[in-house]
Amino acid sequence: MPSEILLIPMGEVAAPLLAHLCEVLATTFGCRCGVGEALPLPVSAFSARRNQYSARATLNRLDRREGTLLLGAVDVDLYVPDLNFVFGLADPALQRAVIALPRLRQEFYNLPKDERLFLARAAKEAIHELGHTLRLGHCNDRSCVMAFSNSLSDTDYKQQAFCRRCCALILAAGDRSRRKEWQEPR
Repeated sequence: MPSEILLIPMGEVAAPLLAHLCEVLATTFGCRCGVGEALPLPVSAFSARRNQYSARATLNRLDRREGTLLLGAVDVDLYVPDLNFVFGLADPALQRAVIALPRLRQEFYNLPKDERLFLARAAKEAIHELGHTLRLGHCNDRSCVMAFSNSLSDTDYKQQAFCRRCCALILAAGDRSRRKEWQEPR
C-alpha cells in the first residue's frame, strides 16, 4: 500500500480542484496526499490532427517515486490509439496515472455548468485510475468505482467507492497492518 499520493498538475489546473481531489484521495486511500510541483504539458504529446494529447506520452512525463502513487491531472483532452478519447490512463508497473478533466464538465457538451457534478466525476476518475495503479482491473459491479466508464452516464452511475470485492483485492495485495484504515462502502 502506498504511504502517499502525489497529485501533479500538468499544465494549468485549478488549485481548488487539486485541493478537493487531495482531500478525497487521502480519505479514500487512507494515506497522505499532497500536490506536487506543476509540470508543463509535453509538447510532443500533442496531435494537431486530433487536437488532443496522447495519454501515454502525457503519462510518461511523470517520474516514478518509490512508495508514492503519482496522479497527473490535465485540463486537456486525452486519447489513446483506437479510441476517440479517454478519461484517464494508468501504468500499474510504475504506479502512476493521469486523468483528463475537459470531458468531465457539463460545459464540454454545451450543457449548463454544474460544479458539484464535475467535482464528483473528477474524484471518481481519480480514484479509478489510482485503483489501476494498485493492479485492480475493471469491475463487473457497475456501481463500483472500478467499473469501466465508456460514457459519462457510466461515471455518473458508479459510486465514489470500491465494492467489497475490490476492497478485498486491495487489502490482500497490500500491507495487512493498514487493514483497519480501509472502510467498506456504506
